[in-house]
Amino acid sequence: MEIVNDYIAHTDSKKRITLRKSKFEYYKVQEFENGYIVLAPKELKDPAGISDKTLAVIDESIANLKKEKVSAPVDLSDF
Repeated sequence: MEIVNDYIAHTDSKKRITLRKSKFEYYKVQEFENGYIVLAPKELKDPAGISDKTLAVIDESIANLKKEKVSAPVDLSDF
């Protein structure tokens, strides 16, 4: 794998590090006991991108709720 960017970073007073020339807006961070930190680029899902099939199921569920066609209440007393 080719090194694209190589530099030394330091933490500021709030323990933050700035990534230079980062290609992504969001990163998944994994911090290990030995001090290694792994950053993996992440693309967040657009909430407006719900499929038509999922929206149809939601609409059907709401219609059933309004018709009082629902299951019995769940007993959560054990929790």
